[in-house]
Amino acid sequence: MGVASALVFPNLGAAYGTAKSGVGIASLGVIDTSKVLKGLIPIIMAGILGIYGVIISVLLVGDCKMDGKSDGEKGQNGYKILGSGLSCGLSSLASGLSIGVAGDAGVRAFAQTDGIYVGMILLLIFSEAIGLYGFIVAILIRSG
Repeated sequence: MGVASALVFPNLGAAYGTAKSGVGIASLGVIDTSKVLKGLIPIIMAGILGIYGVIISVLLVGDCKMDGKSDGEKGQNGYKILGSGLSCGLSSLASGLSIGVAGDAGVRAFAQTDGIYVGMILLLIFSEAIGLYGFIVAILIRSG
């Protein structure tokens, strides 16, 4: 369950962030096509969440081997895998939801004025940080 959580939830977040921001980019493209390339930042940041999930799930699959371990060690290792997967997965899901909403609104505002671009990037960075924190905690849980 931990490996599945580490892979499924971040990709759900990445898909939502990509889809929601993609709608904003389509609106941006109608208003000003020269800004579309700069408007792709939310989609790139949402895609990073999926990478977090893949990294953690690959690490956790390696931890699933229980050869020569006692029942207590197997249970402890199982909870580490579950906790690590949920940490990365749910924080990346929340981050993807945040990137989707902030990215859509930011890109639509960027279509109207250039002055919002730096603010949009800062919002997206803080939204991405939620997923990064979960990724770091997942690594710490796994190694602990």
